[in-house]
Amino acid sequence: MTSPAAPPTSAGTPAPPEESRLPLLLSTAAVLVGATLLFLIQPMFARMILPLLGGSPAVWNTSLVFYQLLLLAGYAYAHASRRLGVRSQALLHIGLVLVALISLPIAVPRGAAPPVEADPLPWLLLVLTTAIGLPFFVVSSTGPLIQRWFSATRHKDAGDPYFLYAASNLGSMVGLLAYPFVLEPRLRLADQSRVWTLGYGLLAVLLIASAILRMRAPAGPAPAVPAPGRAPARAGARGTSAAASAGAIRGSRRLRWVLLAFAPSSLMMAVTTHITTDVAAVPLLWVIPLAIYLLTFILVFSRRTWIPHTVAVRALPFLLLPLLLVIVGQPAQPLWPIVTFHMVVLFVAALVCHGELAKDRPPAEHLTEFYLWIAVGGALGGIFNAIVAPLAFRTVAEYPIALAVTCLLLPPRKELSKKPLPRILDVALPAIIAVIPWLIVRRLAAAAVFDNRPLEVLITAVLILPVLTFVGRPLRFGLGVAALMLANPAEIGRHLRMLDSERSFFGVHRVLLNAGGSYHDLFHGATLHGVQRVVPPLCREPLSYYGRSGPLGDVFRALRERKPRLQVAVAGLGAGATAAYADSGDRWTYYEIDPVVWRIATDPRLFCFLSASPVPQRVVLGDARRSIAASNDRYDVLILDAYSSDAIPVHLLTREAVRLYRSHLTPDGLLVFHVSNKFFDLPPVVAELAADGGLTCRVRENLVLGNDEMRSGQLPSIWAVVVRGPQDLGALGSDSLWKAPPTGRTALWTDDFSSLFSVLRHK
Repeated sequence: MTSPAAPPTSAGTPAPPEESRLPLLLSTAAVLVGATLLFLIQPMFARMILPLLGGSPAVWNTSLVFYQLLLLAGYAYAHASRRLGVRSQALLHIGLVLVALISLPIAVPRGAAPPVEADPLPWLLLVLTTAIGLPFFVVSSTGPLIQRWFSATRHKDAGDPYFLYAASNLGSMVGLLAYPFVLEPRLRLADQSRVWTLGYGLLAVLLIASAILRMRAPAGPAPAVPAPGRAPARAGARGTSAAASAGAIRGSRRLRWVLLAFAPSSLMMAVTTHITTDVAAVPLLWVIPLAIYLLTFILVFSRRTWIPHTVAVRALPFLLLPLLLVIVGQPAQPLWPIVTFHMVVLFVAALVCHGELAKDRPPAEHLTEFYLWIAVGGALGGIFNAIVAPLAFRTVAEYPIALAVTCLLLPPRKELSKKPLPRILDVALPAIIAVIPWLIVRRLAAAAVFDNRPLEVLITAVLILPVLTFVGRPLRFGLGVAALMLANPAEIGRHLRMLDSERSFFGVHRVLLNAGGSYHDLFHGATLHGVQRVVPPLCREPLSYYGRSGPLGDVFRALRERKPRLQVAVAGLGAGATAAYADSGDRWTYYEIDPVVWRIATDPRLFCFLSASPVPQRVVLGDARRSIAASNDRYDVLILDAYSSDAIPVHLLTREAVRLYRSHLTPDGLLVFHVSNKFFDLPPVVAELAADGGLTCRVRENLVLGNDEMRSGQLPSIWAVVVRGPQDLGALGSDSLWKAPPTGRTALWTDDFSSLFSVLRHK
């Protein structure tokens, strides 16, 4: 590449470029450490705050929005403070670095408690601001500041400092992956916070050293710009780069930067929500889309070309259209190939958008403004997904919208752009494609044909063929993809038998009339949380995981043998199926965090378990653990059945939580855990908790059901019972189906230590 012009010496000849490697080493180290700290603090603080919000996946997306907004603020500060000059800017930033030390170590503010009935989103944003706002702001501005300082040196690489952006994203990925695989399994939360504080101290030293070095060095020249039409050598051969064009930046170019940053940001969060809602609510999956998002930044801004941009552009349509078949077919197994395919499409789509940004990057003099507009687009994507979408949509509609926007941003094929057709066809043809599924599915519904999944997939496959002809015309192709996804035949069919649907901070809830028309099914995301027969005389019969012939039936038969009147508490309401075991004289209390679930369970048009119960059911809204702690009641049985889809509220399965539960039980009371889970092996966790407290534990795995049980609406389940001693098991103690689980298979979970990775099922 062209080296930056050097300032003249006293003899009038240009000074040679600076050969010292120290500026490059300090700059690279500061960028890497800063980015690593940014992405360590995100999952770490989410882990701290999750217990107060029931483990909802929305906590992660909301936190991402906060981080994106603070990142935007940091980039805006870096851009605005450039007017001070490098030396004044360095002094200002060192001051902020030192002031932020007052916020350390990182911890949730004492007494922080979310609202019970109001939307917890504003509260969460306030807690994030007060707890980590200042240090996160300081660290977030490190990348663009360091790159600007470096670009003002006489170093031979100063003319194109964008490779440091790749280093920044590499540090981000290191931090993101180090948390679940290195820090969380080995360190308690307090220790994690101390490690982060030490890392911040290291960053402060690197920043001060960089600032001192820059202030002592002679001012460098304005970075040289390669001749128009030549891409900088460090960017790789990507064709003509806008880094070669100097001068003022037009508004249309800024808008394109924003859109190119918006699409992958929105898509990354949409893929996360779609997978954890409609495929598998595996918390560890939340990390993978963000890691892919960061990886694409690393690749496109690195010194060499790893994947040619034209290859990604041409591959995207032929990956995206088969993805539509997966979305329509909605298979949940095999899990990892399905998840992998979603991730591959995300990778290529983000690679295309970020590759377009890399091609269009401006000269180094506009570096901070370029990053500012990228941050604006990323923040808008986060706001759209975490704040607008849950209010505007009842499904995860942001996924198809993000995919369609990505398609609209594809560069047109040159040979097609020279032969424009009437623009009306760009709208008319996708509209026709959107109408066809509606007509077909409604006709099937009129014939009482529901859930014909092969036919739905076939309809989509046939409509994909004409959309393939749109490739190369971004507007037509983007609208065609939007038409296919928004007119999803499976979603139309589901809508026709939808009894209720609502999306809250805690997820998407649907009540469906099953295909045979004889049951109401409650889904939270992709997980079935309750089943009820439609026929009134049978509506109170417990089904799914709660059948009378299953583990919960055993528990209540054992309890009734010694106490005809029971004090019962249940953490997790669902459809209210456990209320089928209520009897006259009992006292039942439910603890439920989501007001939407409470509304669904108490609506007799949807479920009758509560309304037809022989005793009134008290429902306490709020996090179960906090609500139980605030109660003075003592119970004969406390049932833990609180899950967010298949995600685990870890704070309900810790040593401190079990001690709290035991303090609210009668001396011979039973603590019952519903531990059915497709992705995590939870009985070993309960076994360790019981052993730690000197308690007795028994587990029944009711995984093999007869044909009659399956036809009657029963589902496989696993339940665990914890009591003070064997004498308190009652009839369960002599039942061979209830077995003592082995201990030592996992570490003891506490409030500041747990590891989901250690109990992840490998099948």
